Amino acid sequence: MLKKQRAEHLLHRLEELYPETPIPLDHTSPYTLLIAVLLSAQCTDVRVNLVTPALFALADTPEKMMQVPVEEIRAIIRPCGLSPRKSSAISELSRILVEQHGGQVPQDFDALEALPGVGHKTASVVMAQSFGVPAFPVDTHIHRLAKRWKLTPGKNVVQTERDLKKLFPRESWNKLHLQIIFYGREYCTARGCDGKSCLLCKELFK
Repeated sequence: MLKKQRAEHLLHRLEELYPETPIPLDHTSPYTLLIAVLLSAQCTDVRVNLVTPALFALADTPEKMMQVPVEEIRAIIRPCGLSPRKSSAISELSRILVEQHGGQVPQDFDALEALPGVGHKTASVVMAQSFGVPAFPVDTHIHRLAKRWKLTPGKNVVQTERDLKKLFPRESWNKLHLQIIFYGREYCTARGCDGKSCLLCKELFK
């Protein structure tokens, strides 16, 4: 198959496999999603979902969170790793949201990426999943599978995101990025597939 044919096949098959795409991180608002995505850096979604109930019971708005001592935030989120940096970022971004954005998470990539601890991927997840803005957050699963499926040379996540956005319809991005993540976790893992053995790899390169 040519690259465009592989993209069309993937779009069709992933829709068959994952017609529903629940957001993996538990949250109740754009703010709690932002915090959960920040915590998920170098941490599994499962672990984040175990940690956030205690954190959000303590503070689930930026107004409340900015009043919590950083040490207290750090103690709760320690199982997620990188707790000194993440706790500081959570405290500071909460203060900035209150002082500069009226306590609301901005619906703007530049404003989100200006917040402490918020990179492009985190901003993309929030824009896509909280606000429905077309985005294509590229995590390790997507970067790995896009290279494995020969959709991009994948020298870095920036190039992978750019190439995937060119290949797939804009209206598919928000759902498709989750479908690829789900497939990568379930079938096409880093060690569980050599690029030839899982369902889609067989179909694409038979």
